[in-house]
Amino acid sequence: ATIRMRARQLVCGIWSLCFMFCLFCIFLHQTTAKRKLKFVSVVFRHGDHTPQEFFPTDKHKEAGRQQGYGQLTKLGIQQQYELGQYMRRRYSYFLSIVYKQCEASTIYGRKDIYVRSTDCDHTLMSAQASLAGLYPPTQDQIWNPGILWQPIPVHTVPLSHDRLLYLPFSHCPKYNELLRETLATRDFQRQLKHYRPFLKFLATHTGYPLKKLNTERIWKLSDSLQHEDINNYTLPVWATHGVRTKLIKLSELLLQAEFGFHKQIQKSRLQGGVLLRTILKHISDARKPSHQQKMVMYSAHAATIAALQMALNVFNRKLPPYSACHFFELYQEKNGQQYTIEMYYRNNSLRDPHPLTLPGCKFRCPLERFIQLVSPVLVHYWTREC
Repeated sequence: ATIRMRARQLVCGIWSLCFMFCLFCIFLHQTTAKRKLKFVSVVFRHGDHTPQEFFPTDKHKEAGRQQGYGQLTKLGIQQQYELGQYMRRRYSYFLSIVYKQCEASTIYGRKDIYVRSTDCDHTLMSAQASLAGLYPPTQDQIWNPGILWQPIPVHTVPLSHDRLLYLPFSHCPKYNELLRETLATRDFQRQLKHYRPFLKFLATHTGYPLKKLNTERIWKLSDSLQHEDINNYTLPVWATHGVRTKLIKLSELLLQAEFGFHKQIQKSRLQGGVLLRTILKHISDARKPSHQQKMVMYSAHAATIAALQMALNVFNRKLPPYSACHFFELYQEKNGQQYTIEMYYRNNSLRDPHPLTLPGCKFRCPLERFIQLVSPVLVHYWTREC
């Protein structure tokens, strides 16, 4: 009996030790496990480009024609290349060093990255320049020692069929109705009133008829003067620093009117919410064990970023500068069950990106909570709602 009792005590002791060891392993795992980056989506504005049109009195029209309309400049290439290098540094531990070739099992046929651009020369070129900085060829991928570059596919659709990036989507009657309402509101008209003498001033000096100075033309005029300024062209006498600053402020007012100001949620459902829904679909899919893709990259425009940030209600009311970039990062938390989203906005290459917090949530926002908060701007049947 004594021997049996001792045997039982020994077995119980062994089981107790095993149990304590298991508890210790669980505790050790919980204290040493790290949250993991699972997926990234980036949306950026193109780099500096030649004007898409020249105002009638512009003395640099001939030089512009020789360069071509809407073409990425050397400065624009550099801006985008540096953005790609920044992403390489930021995600060096996450993205493969080498660009992974085609794998049929992945969602887009690429293991690491899928790139989509609007069908504009300067956005397509911006995507390529960014990829050159993100994926310089190494080892066996070097096909010419004197050219550290490799081709990486960039996907697009014709602008007339783009219902993702080329915003605003003007082929939406409901949105056009909302925009007309916005432009007629007392608040907008009150703010626009301060610019009426300025619009007459612009019409006089640019050669545009006053009635032709619509939102798109104001944006293009602002872009043209900014391009000529940063590329050291001689500016017209009338285009002083104060005039250019006021033109940017007017552009920002018109940008807010496009996507906010009045019935912002309804507009976002038809504009920036469309892109947001696609981004969240990719993020949700990234939780699946079989999912291998790590990044989706969008090369687009200032209006794209503004519309997206309006839908998220994080827009700072400032015109996104060249190469501005909005980051979405999906993390798997230490417990392995919860997923969180972090957002960042890089609008200055000389400083770290600004963390963005979705209103109603903390910075590290649980994915389910994030989706719940933005659900009012996510539309499932866009054509029907338009």
